[in-house]
Amino acid sequence: MGCLMIAAAYPAGSAPPDHSSASIGAKDITLEFDAAMRSRVVAHFGGHDTVLGPLMASEALLVNGKELSDFALKSQRLSEAQGTLGTAHRLTLTGMGGAIEKTETIDAYDGYPSMLFLTVQYRNTGERTAKVDGWVNARHELVSSAKQSGAPFWSLQNGSYEKRPDWVLPLKAPFHQQNYLGMNASDYGGGTPVLDVWRRDVGLAIGHDELSPKLVSFPVNMPTAGGVTVAMEYKHSQVLKPGESLKTFETFIAVHEGDYFGTLKEFRRVMTSRGVQFPSAAKNGFEPIWCAWGFGRNFRPEQIVNALPTVKRLGFKWVTMDDGWQTFEGDWKPNPTKFPKGDADVRALVDKIHAEGFSAQLWWDPMSVSPKSELFREHPDWLLLDEKGLRRKISWWNTYYLCPAYAPVIELHRKLAEKAMRDWGFDGLKIDGQFLNAVPRCTNPAHHHVTPEDSVEAVPYFFKAISDAVKSVKPDALIELCPCGTAYSFYSMPYYNMTVASDPESSFQVRSKGKTLKALMGDGLPYFGDHVELSDGGMDFASTVGVGGVIGTEFRWPPNDDKASPPTDADAAKLKLTPDKEKIWAKWVQIYKEKMLSKGEYLGGLYDIGFDKPETHAIRKDGSMFYAFYAPHFGGAVQLRGLPSGDYKVFDYENGGELGTVHGPGATLTIRFDKHLLIEVDPAAQVR
Repeated sequence: MGCLMIAAAYPAGSAPPDHSSASIGAKDITLEFDAAMRSRVVAHFGGHDTVLGPLMASEALLVNGKELSDFALKSQRLSEAQGTLGTAHRLTLTGMGGAIEKTETIDAYDGYPSMLFLTVQYRNTGERTAKVDGWVNARHELVSSAKQSGAPFWSLQNGSYEKRPDWVLPLKAPFHQQNYLGMNASDYGGGTPVLDVWRRDVGLAIGHDELSPKLVSFPVNMPTAGGVTVAMEYKHSQVLKPGESLKTFETFIAVHEGDYFGTLKEFRRVMTSRGVQFPSAAKNGFEPIWCAWGFGRNFRPEQIVNALPTVKRLGFKWVTMDDGWQTFEGDWKPNPTKFPKGDADVRALVDKIHAEGFSAQLWWDPMSVSPKSELFREHPDWLLLDEKGLRRKISWWNTYYLCPAYAPVIELHRKLAEKAMRDWGFDGLKIDGQFLNAVPRCTNPAHHHVTPEDSVEAVPYFFKAISDAVKSVKPDALIELCPCGTAYSFYSMPYYNMTVASDPESSFQVRSKGKTLKALMGDGLPYFGDHVELSDGGMDFASTVGVGGVIGTEFRWPPNDDKASPPTDADAAKLKLTPDKEKIWAKWVQIYKEKMLSKGEYLGGLYDIGFDKPETHAIRKDGSMFYAFYAPHFGGAVQLRGLPSGDYKVFDYENGGELGTVHGPGATLTIRFDKHLLIEVDPAAQVR
């Protein structure tokens, strides 16, 4: 099947409708249009052609208070053209809807067999001004399978909300989520511009490949179990005078088998082809982390120092000084009650951490300013003002936004990043806060923005300034970004080298976020499973280890320290490192260091996180295969996918012991477990 198709081939009984007027496709996907420029998606996998849903008004303009969706197709043209990703096979369609002319171009590339890329231009050919409220692209329905049992669909949804929902979830009717990538609460917003829904046999994904954040929505609507509708919407008021045009963002449509992992990998490949570059890992970026957050904001430096022998004995290599070291957000001076000699005392603490063989990390929530700070009093003009002209509150810290597009704000943070590395001696930063994922539009007249969206699009470059400053002092530094439950913005990813489960609400979030972030950033950068105390039961190291994450903890030592106030994210009982828990912690640090699966190749395409039971993750490292299974209870046969041909012995690397012999490829193994099972198939143990 060639890349450019006038019509797709269909099996008997599934012929294309007579009203199909135009189509273009790649190896795995075809987009068909009718005479009203409505379209539908057809997938081609395993020698079969699958129509995903009905013809729909997939691209529409919101004009004069109504949706203009039907356009009479007037012309079509096939050509070779230069697209954003190179030479494309292009279908250009032109149609009319009243006085609005619609020109839609769809590009297919040989190197992206499962994706199509489209843009739409609307031109006012009339004599009256048209009031435009926005547009819709890639609105399509995925109908449910007749043979489906249980949840008909699973989905990846990248909206950020204060309730911090799962990014990966099953869909049960009725369901709606808007997935607006702007602000959905005072300080919650942003995300990666990819939406994916799939059923057991096929999936549909949409997104955009613009090079900066855009204030789009990806609504998911499932009124009944019969089907789910997706779209990309952009609400933006403007007027089109006679003869004027507007153009949508380039939008992609993709199909796939399995879950969303392959879609995100392809999205990353598209963006790197467009010039996005990811950083290299920090020198010690894969080492396990102990964070002093267990002592809370009111920690004392001596508590950190007193805990170091235990932290060292257990095998952790990073020590993080968390929130509470500063006077006020915005001023970023050492708290004089904790560091009476200021910078010298901070440096002395870091020197003690280094003397014990640790790397030192500093917590920081940049872009925020306390109303009690000197900065707030002296530079109120630095603050971000929202669309109502008001200062925007950051709820958790009781602070306000500084504008990331304003040069003095950028310079302030650049200097502090340099100081933390050079003067204080830290080896890395823990940049923390749900508000760091996105910001509101800024209307502060003192900033002279070209448009209010300047602040939105400046967030990645704000982080670039910090990253450049850090690396100018310590090129091998660790820069961790923890956006506290929000769905990471892809656009800031080039400017830090560690992602994190970011205050997970469950162990499933640890695992599903790990899968998501490994797809977006690849295997070369560490994913931190966050403090184990946040997992199910407060000690589920297996969820981090099994997906190739870096382990960490915020335990308090000594456990009976009654002067420590627990942070809000865990209760005191979870933070106490009792003798029994110490044995568990030591065991998992040993397992982690022996296997170092965080440096392995995460094979996220082998198992569907939604439909394969039990939930399974696979990693290849040094020629061995590692499988992690998760379920409350499971007994039965599982497939060990990805094994080469041969007979192999299987080992339980957590508890020890041999589990039997399997034959690859297509190996199966009968297992029984509660909560999890971690196994290794070692080629050194292959039966000859």
